[in-house]
Amino acid sequence: MPTSYRHLHLATDSHQVLWVTLEVQGEVSNLLTSDVLDELQHVANVARAQRPRGLILSSGKPSGFIAGIDLKRFSEFNTSAPALAFSTQGQRVCQLFADLPFPTLALIDGFCVGGGLELALALKYRVVSNRPATRLGLPEVKLGIHPGFGGSVRSIATLGIFKAMKLMLSGELISAAQARAIGLVDACVDPEQLRDTALHTLLKAPRYRRPPWYLRILNVFAPARQLIGLKLRHDLAQHTPEAHYPAPYALLQLWETHGGNRNAMFAAEAASVAALVTSPTAQQLVRVFFLQNRLKALGNPANCSAQRVHIVGAGTMGKDIAAWCTQRGLQVSVQDHTADTHDANIATADVIIEAISENRAAKQQLFIALERQAKPDALLLSNTASIPIEDIASGLREPQRLLGLHFCSPLFNMPLVEIAYDAHAYDHSLLLRVLAFARRLDKLPLPLQSSPGFLVTRLLMPYLLEGIRLQQQGIPAAIIDQAARDFGMQLGPLEFADTIGLDVCQHIGDTLARKSQLDVPLTLYHKVKAGKLGKKSGEGFYRYRNGKILQTERATWNGNLALLQSKLLAPLRQEARECLAQKIVEDADLLDAAMIFGAGFPAFRGSILHDPQV
Repeated sequence: MPTSYRHLHLATDSHQVLWVTLEVQGEVSNLLTSDVLDELQHVANVARAQRPRGLILSSGKPSGFIAGIDLKRFSEFNTSAPALAFSTQGQRVCQLFADLPFPTLALIDGFCVGGGLELALALKYRVVSNRPATRLGLPEVKLGIHPGFGGSVRSIATLGIFKAMKLMLSGELISAAQARAIGLVDACVDPEQLRDTALHTLLKAPRYRRPPWYLRILNVFAPARQLIGLKLRHDLAQHTPEAHYPAPYALLQLWETHGGNRNAMFAAEAASVAALVTSPTAQQLVRVFFLQNRLKALGNPANCSAQRVHIVGAGTMGKDIAAWCTQRGLQVSVQDHTADTHDANIATADVIIEAISENRAAKQQLFIALERQAKPDALLLSNTASIPIEDIASGLREPQRLLGLHFCSPLFNMPLVEIAYDAHAYDHSLLLRVLAFARRLDKLPLPLQSSPGFLVTRLLMPYLLEGIRLQQQGIPAAIIDQAARDFGMQLGPLEFADTIGLDVCQHIGDTLARKSQLDVPLTLYHKVKAGKLGKKSGEGFYRYRNGKILQTERATWNGNLALLQSKLLAPLRQEARECLAQKIVEDADLLDAAMIFGAGFPAFRGSILHDPQV
């Protein structure tokens, strides 16, 4: 066996166990490329010939085990042939490890996703550390494809059809404890016990655990696969339309057809991935993945030392921000804006977030009081959605201390936060601290110059108001919202307005109209005057009970759906072009990121600026 490889380090211990450490050169994380797969293939072949007592595969990177394939390769897959060759190569390497005639084990500390988990599934055992950074999953559907290194076959063989399909169809990552609970891994231990546990497991070689017999029968019995597939398709269609996201449906199809034949399913898996990779959906979703990584790289959560967060404003948004911060391990205190401004928690808070109503004067007075009481190094942040930061900060001794931290709504669904700063008076070191705080909250930060409505609100308001205008012209609300959802928007304009609050929409619309050509429909004023404020009052464009829309009679409309969608989205595109021309955001890619992660624009379409259907 060669003494060295470019990406692998090999060592044999006193137990005659071969330790293979993967450390891909030139990358922060381990990625599976053709070169890496070639080296793994060589090691597997030589190990088969030399017959060590066992083999343990681990990572030399502190970030994790393997982050999957190198997505930069997607640009090379302009036809299905290179994609098929790469998938087949990955399957071949995984099968070589699966066929080794001695115990094999994946030692996992940190993330293990995509092709990395597919390789780990080809080994007999998996032992993981229980640190929070350890996450496992098969997220390929979020990139417009599905597992292609044999993961669809081996995950079902390991977990059974229901657990495996949940993992693959959702694309969600799970914790080490969750992985242990569903049987994906054999042990979950403290990091300092990881190597000893891995070696003990390998030497003991416990009996391989398989799913219950009835789940194995379901997998090989074709009529059962058809029935299960029908149910899974129905559930999937409730939130993932096949026309927009074909990958999970392709995965179901290949299992329904070939689930009883491993070799046929391996071949079908590779062919299916090769076809999906070249699709516009996959190409756009990979672009969105890189946009997400670009936003993540703007702040480092490790640079955030904040522990105490004080929130002023106990309304819906204030409570949601408090809940989000609490879930991320921060100490949170909340006060209502009508209460005494002299709250003891202000003086000890590392971060103070204002989340009161959109009233310029009230916000100005509040921050004047907060500045006097807050620690000199406390972050002062406003969750305003429409008022320029420089206007709110005008009465402060140090106006550069105030920055905007706008949580896009609905907070629990939209990952973006806008970080607004006054381009003429801001402290760059403070901006970096706020970026780090946003990442500490596991949000995607987007820094931008302060202006009325910032970016997301300014983009969304023409869309919401156009929806209201069309409803005012007699088109049923349900038809308008369904047209938007059929286009791919997460929420239709009227249900979105109801969620935000019609009074808030009116106030923001009036604010933006003072500095633009925005026209607020009369219907909005009438509903607010009647107290029909949306979800929070129980009635807006829809009626609600316990926060859920009450079912109404099925709406009918005989108009042109494509034309309706174009009318809804055209004002949004025009506003996007104006924001870009005014340099509200650095470039078109970041504008697209704001639309996707903050406004619910469909990721599979990629760009509001270039989508041909708008």
